[in-house]
Amino acid sequence: MHADRYDGSRGSVHPRHPALEMLWETAEPTHVLATRFGHDDGDAARTWLTGLVGEHWGIEVLACHRIVMSDCNALAWLDTSSGRVVAKWSVARDRFARLAALTDLTAWLAAQGQPVSAPVTAPSGRTHLTTDGVLLALQREIDASPLEVSDLGAVHDAGAVLARLHRELAAYPETGRVRDVTPDPGPSTVERVTAWFATPPPHVPVPLLDALRRRLDDAPAAPVPVQLLHGDVRAANLLCAQGRVRAVIDLEEARFDTAVDELARGAVMLGTKYHRWGPVSPHVRATFRAGYETERPLAPEEARWWDVLVGAYSLLMIPPAEDPTGWRGAAEVELLGA
Repeated sequence: MHADRYDGSRGSVHPRHPALEMLWETAEPTHVLATRFGHDDGDAARTWLTGLVGEHWGIEVLACHRIVMSDCNALAWLDTSSGRVVAKWSVARDRFARLAALTDLTAWLAAQGQPVSAPVTAPSGRTHLTTDGVLLALQREIDASPLEVSDLGAVHDAGAVLARLHRELAAYPETGRVRDVTPDPGPSTVERVTAWFATPPPHVPVPLLDALRRRLDDAPAAPVPVQLLHGDVRAANLLCAQGRVRAVIDLEEARFDTAVDELARGAVMLGTKYHRWGPVSPHVRATFRAGYETERPLAPEEARWWDVLVGAYSLLMIPPAEDPTGWRGAAEVELLGA
């Protein structure tokens, strides 16, 4: 979850109380607020936040407009004496060490001039607070909207922004701390798809697997360097205004892999938002890559892996049942030129 403008949520709204909304789920938000987060209603959550933000950040909360929940995380949009901020908290104790590490990573990226949603530092110098069984952080609200892939200028800029972000992530001095709190990723993208060669799943046409196998046969044997990555590059996490990316948000899925893997995954999933998960055209993917290479040209071995990974992610996105947005057709265009 992240501090941004978003669409597609479900919620209950009262004109004088915080709107309670679910980002992804169809659960009743008042029930979720009470059972997962321990607050009887939006007013109770607002009172709790007002006390913590005032005590630890020295900021007066003037109003709380809405609270959005997803899994064990919540966001609250606040008007304060320090401007509009978003309070972000988690009740997943087993994730606190990782969330704290990623909050500090975000603060470091902001200090390097990267367009991220920087945490508001408390007078104590901390970027987050652990109290009452929650981990809480504040971020400035970003006046921007998720990327529209129909805006090719913004798509090109998104590629360039990702390349610059990759450069900084590769140089992060506390990479080891993030690695220590990052779960084992399991099989790689290529390993997941090549496992299908022996026993093709019924929803993936064999000609598509054969086409990917041919690409994989041409992949370079030399390993490509692995580095720290954003982890979830797509439209919902690329906030834009006036055709430019203003912020790359939501580093909670940060992971370790090759830069070209994230570039390919991002290119395939670039158009996805909340409840809108459709593919993009080859032209959009090419524009995204072109923007990336204005800042960080792919090495020859990375360029060869690009074709493999775009094909692999195209297959992984084909749903096992209904396919209302056309992922299978997009994979056919990518792998067969259909």
